[in-house]
Amino acid sequence: MEATDYMILEPFKNLGVIDFNDPENERKMREALEKVARGFGREYPLVIGGERIVTDEKIRSINPSNPAEVVGIVSKANKELAERALNTAWEAFKNWSQTPAHIRAEYLLKAADALKKRRFEFDALMVYEVGKNWVEADADLAEAVDFLGFYAREMLRYASEQPLVRIPTEKNELRYVPLGVGVIIPPWNFPGAIMVGMTSSAIVTGNTVVLKPASDSPVIAAWFVDVLEEIGLPPGVVNFLPGSGADVGEYLVSHPKTRFVSFTGSKDVGLRINELASQHQPGQKWIKRVVLEMGGKDAVVVDETADLDAAAQGIVVSAFGFQGQKCSAGSRAIVVESVYNTVLEKAVELTSGIRMGDVRFKENWLGPVINSAAAQKIVSYIEIGKNEGRLVYGGNTRADLGGYFIEPTIFADVDSTARIAQEEIFGPVVAFIKARDFEDAIRIANSTEYGLTGSLYSKSRERIEYAKNEFHVGNLYFNRKCTGALVGVHPFGGFNMSGTDSKAGGRDYLLLFLQAKSISEKIVL
Repeated sequence: MEATDYMILEPFKNLGVIDFNDPENERKMREALEKVARGFGREYPLVIGGERIVTDEKIRSINPSNPAEVVGIVSKANKELAERALNTAWEAFKNWSQTPAHIRAEYLLKAADALKKRRFEFDALMVYEVGKNWVEADADLAEAVDFLGFYAREMLRYASEQPLVRIPTEKNELRYVPLGVGVIIPPWNFPGAIMVGMTSSAIVTGNTVVLKPASDSPVIAAWFVDVLEEIGLPPGVVNFLPGSGADVGEYLVSHPKTRFVSFTGSKDVGLRINELASQHQPGQKWIKRVVLEMGGKDAVVVDETADLDAAAQGIVVSAFGFQGQKCSAGSRAIVVESVYNTVLEKAVELTSGIRMGDVRFKENWLGPVINSAAAQKIVSYIEIGKNEGRLVYGGNTRADLGGYFIEPTIFADVDSTARIAQEEIFGPVVAFIKARDFEDAIRIANSTEYGLTGSLYSKSRERIEYAKNEFHVGNLYFNRKCTGALVGVHPFGGFNMSGTDSKAGGRDYLLLFLQAKSISEKIVL
């Protein structure tokens, strides 16, 4: 790619999701599932500066649909290896930070092509490693490809001449330069999309990174690191370092050589990272930049003018898609009292038709939750909910299905201040809350400490305009579900305890990994 080639890049376009009702696509997916299953139990080393390192301690990645199946065994780092990874990343930064932006962008485009070629295999891995159904897995992969293509184009925009006010006595320019070495800590629930997006945004801007994947989804991160090696990314730009969050993670976050931290995960862990990163360490020359995407307690609001069938569908899909294990999941349904019972009945009817089971089988829409600890937490909230509302559907575990399966669960008549209406459960549980009227519904929607996503079903233009101003969330949707943000279309990030509102997949996101340098030269006549 030459420096001017980006001028002929096609405008960014979202990849879209595969139609698995097409017999040919279904055949390819089944073949990929069989192929990936044949690789169960494979061991994956750390990668530091291109060197593969095998350690005695391991992380076992299991299939939550069938915990007897070990998807992969990944070497586990310690503090000494974390120190080595940081030093290696800084060494690589010397050359990578000086690599022209169009070349860095080309690596992302090559990685996107590589992911598309192995699309069905990556989908199959996500089905096994985190329990996504076929469509959810492919949407995750498509989003990963989108991030690569979008951020490549965005870097070219930031590397071009920036508009300034011109004066006749000086030549002035504004350049965006990389920060240094960062620590990337992605979540397990979008092991492709968010992991790829966080990593690629940091490196395309000229930084080098230590990638510490989630312990429940290290294999897909290992696969992506392999892809980066296959496309020729220089060693040390991305260093693969699975390890304990409390041990290796905190060590990296606190380290004086860490320039920035990019994290997606729970509120509690995010706040801990923010606290550690804020503390100045001996020898630290900068204020660490911290990018946090945390939790949500998102609401779907329905007023009496809404299409009630569409609203019930939106509630069910928002609440139970990927077992409610999304920070954007609609875990509260806030419905005005005149249509409350109708919407509740429709939602229960839709939920009763959900097929649950091992998601390697296409017919199963609802899969397992990620692990036994998550299942125990969700069950404890269901028990709390039985005292805070009326259980109208679900509420049971399904050990007979072989994995960490919990029925989609609906509680009705929940007070807006109840724990199950305020605290993030991160499972297939939704609380129905009755509002007096539309304005009361918006008040309730805003009553949690979070502010990530929200949805309003209404046919009233006046109320939609009111909600634009008063519904306090980072991603607000009308007459559609509150999940499923598209790269470039819905820049993603939330308010309050939902994080730093980073707007991933938007035009502002790469700025988080850059700093602006203003350069002025006096014109001598």
